Amino acid sequence: MDDADTATLVDRTDVVIVGSGFGALATAKKLAKAGTPFVLISETTEHLFQPLLYQVATGVLSPGEIAPSVRAILAGYPNADVRLGRVVDVLPEENTVVYEAGGQRLRLGYKYLVAATGARQAYFGRDEFADLTYALKTVEDAEKLRRQIVRCFEEAHVTTDAERRKNLLSFIVVGAGPTGVELAGQIKELAQRYFAENIGNIRADDVTVTLVEGADKVLPPFGGKLSEYSKESLEKSGVDVVLGTMVTDIDEHGATLTTPTTEETRRLTAETIIWSAGIQANDFADVLAERTGCETVRGGRLLVDPDFTVGRSDNIFAIGDMVTLDNLPAQSPFAMQGGRHVAKMITGKVAMGTPFQYKDKGSMAIINRFRAITRVGKIELTGFIAWVLWLAVHLVYLVGFRNRYIAVMSWCGSFLGHRRPHFYYAQDAVPVPAAEKEEPAAKDEPESDKEPVRTSA
Repeated sequence: MDDADTATLVDRTDVVIVGSGFGALATAKKLAKAGTPFVLISETTEHLFQPLLYQVATGVLSPGEIAPSVRAILAGYPNADVRLGRVVDVLPEENTVVYEAGGQRLRLGYKYLVAATGARQAYFGRDEFADLTYALKTVEDAEKLRRQIVRCFEEAHVTTDAERRKNLLSFIVVGAGPTGVELAGQIKELAQRYFAENIGNIRADDVTVTLVEGADKVLPPFGGKLSEYSKESLEKSGVDVVLGTMVTDIDEHGATLTTPTTEETRRLTAETIIWSAGIQANDFADVLAERTGCETVRGGRLLVDPDFTVGRSDNIFAIGDMVTLDNLPAQSPFAMQGGRHVAKMITGKVAMGTPFQYKDKGSMAIINRFRAITRVGKIELTGFIAWVLWLAVHLVYLVGFRNRYIAVMSWCGSFLGHRRPHFYYAQDAVPVPAAEKEEPAAKDEPESDKEPVRTSA
């Protein structure tokens, strides 16, 4: 018997939204203001501001500042219902979704379904890389990477093994998109402006950060002088930028790099490898593709119709990173505009089937402190002005006055000063394996000759 058949039908609603990212929240806000009843189901009831995850990983911001509660955001709307759960199936013929929540498998009826489950890291057929590298797609990813960075610097501070120290202070970032560039720049800045100030025997020059990109430029979507400026800025800060090169193998001690044009292969050793190359739609995209007959493209992303409908279904929509449409960028503006467009069709403000028209409001990427790039139409900005504009735009999109205020204070402490306000410096000591401990003193040693054990508070 199919699992869906055993699920209990609980209730029905006008709209079911799956996800809690930019697209899902944009849809929910429009429906909430229109008074349309909806249920938003997500595996986390936090709205993650993903572009600032790298600042959580490097101690600039805390998770709470970039992941406010969706329930709190929609609290003022009685037509909004937020549920913590995982949608596992959809039955288009019955207009029903199946989801797991509270240890139960439940069914929820809908008139319209909006899927906005986002994407995860793609490893291009080398899924084993996931266990050997650090990603940056969730709050848990960011906190894991932050702990790893702290651990590496702490152990490098005390180790007497020169080779191990070198590996601990070596970082490889795979992929020169916005996330890779931001992380490479920030890790080098951490070495220069934070750890060098706080750990006496570690100099900024001891830390090696290598950014590897398969394309022939940094931030490929920008191209031209903006990509060249980004590369020069990273290199001036001390990042080793390797272009036109693929990572062909990874193990616990480093990575193998291959340059296709020259067939040259070399190995880099590092304790930390961060993977930020490519995205793949989350599992719910596969469910929708199977149930609706929707085509998929590379990375399992859904090839949706111009109005975001999926496959054979005219009341199921998919938006955001899980879809592809007219080769538009898988970025937050596309997700938010898509969500608002779908909500307008559902509420009758535009006719069903109306093709989506993307409004390009520009692109921007931060490189490191005081350096960023921005393109708005034909206008291109670099340097400090672009950096200030990047901060201002991201501040506007942060949800809540408190989060904006704390973000400004944190940015001032991090970028103008040498502090990392949210770099939790607590670290547990790693026990020494029994085989590596010193041999105990001989049993017949006179008790009076033994030094008492002293501990410091």
